[in-house]
Amino acid sequence: MTALILDGKATGEALRAAIAEDVKSLIAAGGPTPSLVAVLVGEDPASQVYVRNKHRACQQAGIAGDVRRLPAETTQEELLKVIGELNADDAVHGILVQLPLPPSIDARAVLDAIDPAKDVDAFSPVNVGLLVQGRPRFLPCTPRGIVELLSNYGLKSAGKHVVVIGRSDIVGKPIAMMMAASDGCCGPDYANATVTIAHSRTQDLARLVGTADIVIAAVGKAKMVQGDWIKPGAVVIDVGINRVGELLVGDVDYEAASLVASAITPVPGGVGPLTIAMLLRNTVTAAAARLRSSV
Repeated sequence: MTALILDGKATGEALRAAIAEDVKSLIAAGGPTPSLVAVLVGEDPASQVYVRNKHRACQQAGIAGDVRRLPAETTQEELLKVIGELNADDAVHGILVQLPLPPSIDARAVLDAIDPAKDVDAFSPVNVGLLVQGRPRFLPCTPRGIVELLSNYGLKSAGKHVVVIGRSDIVGKPIAMMMAASDGCCGPDYANATVTIAHSRTQDLARLVGTADIVIAAVGKAKMVQGDWIKPGAVVIDVGINRVGELLVGDVDYEAASLVASAITPVPGGVGPLTIAMLLRNTVTAAAARLRSSV
């Protein structure tokens, strides 16, 4: 068996094209041009690349993108002041703070300070609570990207066993909730799964993974998931991005797993492009909500 490669780049491009049309429709209806401000503290090279890619994607979709660059010496108080100013600016619809922040800054305090209506990363405890209750304002970007990718290829999760490896607040926990929900952004066929969350202390992880119809690996350890762990015909979604020498690799041994799985995401070019597309989607959603509230 040779796995179908799930092309996140092509899927992301199609989604961004649809989002660009939504932006035009919103403006034509008298709405504002959606605006996203990224806050970048310091000179971390990876963060610089991520922010640049997000800014470029905004421009291509017709979204007003801006980057607030702050020196690494910025204090928590100074950063919170910037967040407060952006919260109060009606022209700003989405705010994201690029992580990681310098060690001297409490990232949780900063993320909690973002107005939930502008929290397009969906990190706010208010937005997380709405997700848990099944009435989300925004869906977390990477988890929604995973669901959109499954939907694009018709890979239904309803009634399936999904094993999520990783329990982070950014990917593991929210994708588990979305997969177990009775409905979702792409309909009930792409929810309604039986979900198991695994992590570093899970006993006999290989055996557990071998029971999964869909494996979502988001643990941050290069090639941790071996090919012989995968049940023949399973779908493998690899969220990990790990640098090994000059190469970027995922959390799954791609070469070995692709000989067993029915479908698999590559790294890079799998989930990553969809994360940015969903950030744009949330920004447009925030701008549309502002239009409705002003009517």
